[in-house]
Amino acid sequence: MIELNTSHSINSNKKIRVAGIIQESIVDGPGIRLVVFTQGCRHNCKGCHNPQTHDFSGGYEISIDEILNILKSNPLLDGITLSGGDPFEQPDSCCYLAEKVRELGLNVVTYTGYTYENLLKKKEFINLLLNTDILIDGKFELSEKDLTIPFRGSRNQRIIDVKRSLESGKPCLIINQ
Repeated sequence: MIELNTSHSINSNKKIRVAGIIQESIVDGPGIRLVVFTQGCRHNCKGCHNPQTHDFSGGYEISIDEILNILKSNPLLDGITLSGGDPFEQPDSCCYLAEKVRELGLNVVTYTGYTYENLLKKKEFINLLLNTDILIDGKFELSEKDLTIPFRGSRNQRIIDVKRSLESGKPCLIINQ
């Protein structure tokens, strides 16, 4: 079993670089979601829906407390979606945000171009993965593009139940979503 590394110190003044925030979305995960589009992505997928998020110096910084205040101000929200860019390019800030969201009793969906299997191999990614409820993994593949499937841009991307996957030792897909 993978354990959370709590040795890193993060304070409440922590910031995150974002391309933008959508305060209510029904297309970026189940339920009504606050979506944080993180800034910075190494994948550069051909046909990416958000190419403006690739530049690591683009976007703007915002305090995580400010994002949490936006979240708390809307009782209709089911959780937060971390998208991008790639949230795993800012793993400490995104992990802190995810921890705080889960403390509020809400869920966390994280999109990434990395695969679940690759995330498990990178120590710096583990804490964010452990604080994610649903992971949508894999690069966007233009040849697999499908606008009819929920929450994904291409058929190769998977919707993974992280807790069940960690318990079973293999990716557990969420079907019919």
